[in-house]
Amino acid sequence: MAERRAYPTDLSDAEWAILGPLVPAPKGGGRPAEHDRREICNGIRYVLRSGGAWRLLPHDLPPWQTVYGYFWTWRRDGTWERIHELLRGAVREQAGRDPQPSAGIVDSQSVKMTDQRGERGYDAGKKIMGRKRHLLVDTLGLILVVVVLAAQIQDRDGAKMVLLRAKRRFRLRLVWADGGYRGRLVRWTAATCGWVLQIVKRTDAQRGFVVLPKRWIVERTFGWLNKWRRLSKDYEVLPQTSEALIQVAMITLMVRRLARPRRAVHQAAQALPRPLSAAGTRAA
Repeated sequence: MAERRAYPTDLSDAEWAILGPLVPAPKGGGRPAEHDRREICNGIRYVLRSGGAWRLLPHDLPPWQTVYGYFWTWRRDGTWERIHELLRGAVREQAGRDPQPSAGIVDSQSVKMTDQRGERGYDAGKKIMGRKRHLLVDTLGLILVVVVLAAQIQDRDGAKMVLLRAKRRFRLRLVWADGGYRGRLVRWTAATCGWVLQIVKRTDAQRGFVVLPKRWIVERTFGWLNKWRRLSKDYEVLPQTSEALIQVAMITLMVRRLARPRRAVHQAAQALPRPLSAAGTRAA
């Protein structure tokens, strides 16, 4: 097949060296796979980043039916979730953290839906008809659990679903949240999960925009997601598809981090001899 011009969303060689071994290989026997797995992933990333419909994939990428078919299959068999879990642990290790987090931050984001059919509701507080993304992130802003529900679901009820999923997979000790989660949820978290739910709220002396401890971390994660145009609204029929797209966006972010040689550059810089001072000693 003739080489095509690369799109900005294409996987680099360094990124594919990380992601490629995690993507399911073609099954043995039968008809050989017609399209390369790397090109399949490039097509999925193109849709997610550009915000276009699957049917609008450029003709020099694999057919949209093939790209969407793989995305759908990997969602149903848990491939995206498995890759997401492995990469998150690797990014945490790269940052000098334990692969398993001990603390998290929970919050939600309401987004509009298009006229596409599917579960939806009205968030009276934000005045948005659509869905609500409930996230639990670690202290690096990496997603631990994502649950997408109709927008009318209260934050506290959505948080219970998030924390119940997290209880099966993580051994957290502390979860931070904003004032919307105060009250019964604090006691429920302690009784059900054995964790401390700490409410971070503004003081009466604070006016205007204030960066609050820990809460800014999850807000930054929402900012990362907003850069992906497919996530600017919820276009999906199933909430589970929305959750998978969020996982793919985070997979892309984590693969990029792991592919950057920042750690090697830092170690090499530390190994360089320090310049001599005027007194003839090494600079501190």
